[in-house]
Amino acid sequence: MSTDKPCPDKPSPDKQIASPSYRLAALDQDFLLSDSQRGLRFLLEYEKAEEALRAWGVRSTVVVFGSARVHENGDEQHARWYNQARAFAKLCSLEGGALDRNGGQRDNVIATGGGPGIMEAANRGAQDAGAPSIGFNITLPHEQLPNAYSTPDLTFRFHYFAMRKMHLAMRAKALVVFPGGFGTFDELFEILTLRQTGKAPELPVVLFDEKYWRACINFDALAQAGMIDKNDLHLFSFAESAEAAWAHLLARGITRHNEPKIT
Repeated sequence: MSTDKPCPDKPSPDKQIASPSYRLAALDQDFLLSDSQRGLRFLLEYEKAEEALRAWGVRSTVVVFGSARVHENGDEQHARWYNQARAFAKLCSLEGGALDRNGGQRDNVIATGGGPGIMEAANRGAQDAGAPSIGFNITLPHEQLPNAYSTPDLTFRFHYFAMRKMHLAMRAKALVVFPGGFGTFDELFEILTLRQTGKAPELPVVLFDEKYWRACINFDALAQAGMIDKNDLHLFSFAESAEAAWAHLLARGITRHNEPKIT
């Protein structure tokens, strides 16, 4: 039996316990948010979304881009774009395999940037079909709230644009791009560059509303000036309706998992 008695002059370890260095690393927010741990934060943003996507059996996606400024009740042109994005996402979700018709694996699940406008329309169309959809949101200085139609378990928020883009691209079997601004152009050219350089597998890219896109970008001039190869003009095509966009994806190798009902 020990006969040791507490030493009245022994100092307390309170200062050591209160020191930031004593915190468990996984619970030390100052450490996790430090500049030296940026690589770890990249990994965490990758792994968190990856884990949820795997749990839902998401094997492949169809990514829908477009402006956040388009509204269902906007002018005639904006309303058309919104409604066609919604109709396309519903059609893709019903026939593309998002309803879990292939041994628990979901294919061609609608994925968007998670915000309002065209993104909202596409997530809403998937919900119309009773299918899950993904929202890859980004933290912005002016906070972007997620739209109310993406599947809650598949609604993510990223700090790093690079990791968000990676998740948008890595499961994508097709890309459908509705009219948009800087952000939409950025995402479109990201995918086109990956395709042009062979860093991404072949996938169809459909631009909705040819008149809009040709008014904004002179694709032919890029080829004529030698800035891109003439064959690069075949990396994308145009569509004027939800049905035409889906038909193009089917023609380019997207597998129909559920035959449309005849009414």
